[in-house]
Amino acid sequence: TALRMLKAADVSLPGLRSVASGGEPLGAEMLAWGRKAFGLEINEFYGQTECNMVASSCGGDFPAQPGCIGKPVPGFEIAVLDEGGHPTDAEGDVAVRKGAPSMMLHYWNRPEETAAKFHGDWLLTGDRGIWEGDYLRFVGREDDVITSAGYRIGPAEIEDCLLTHSAVATCGVVGKPDALRTEIVKAYVVLKPGAEVEAKELQDWVKNRLASYSYPREIAFVEDLPMTVTGKVIRKELKRLAARENEDVT
Repeated sequence: TALRMLKAADVSLPGLRSVASGGEPLGAEMLAWGRKAFGLEINEFYGQTECNMVASSCGGDFPAQPGCIGKPVPGFEIAVLDEGGHPTDAEGDVAVRKGAPSMMLHYWNRPEETAAKFHGDWLLTGDRGIWEGDYLRFVGREDDVITSAGYRIGPAEIEDCLLTHSAVATCGVVGKPDALRTEIVKAYVVLKPGAEVEAKELQDWVKNRLASYSYPREIAFVEDLPMTVTGKVIRKELKRLAARENEDVT
């Protein structure tokens, strides 16, 4: 989020030795901007409190692949599991093999939650991902992935695409309940100061760059987005807002 804010303000910070980012996936536009603004690759890292720093990119060792977290960090074995808990090359649950150095032993006095967190020898992160060669692509949190007309859509890719438009400062994308499609893609967009753009232009912007089914069927322009104390967009709040919009209509 901080990088998005710097990009929106057209800030340049030469002379840094390294820049790392976690919590929100980086896309091609952010990586390209980082090379221009910092003169180096932004390194992305991935993990969670239960098992941190399990995957990363490393510009000094291998090129970043847009939209991908990177590769497993030495000492960690990562797999993408299917519904049966077996490693797969298709989209599935991102998991880390037991025995990793930063992995928790258990939740304190919560045996049922501990049991649900593990599947055999694997710790389940609660995230969806897919392998692209030996790079791990983050699709989204299980509860953030949008199901629309049978398609499973990760919001991060759409957000990154919207951010490539010159009028967009930041945005959040969620699934809005829909009787016909289960959910539709809804985008909440904050524009740069003084910028003006029609919703259709942003819809076409995404439609022409991503799969046609993933463009936001609804766009709302807002002054700000709900954020955590660390600056991450709270998609749960946006999903509640989208659901309330349906209630208001009925």
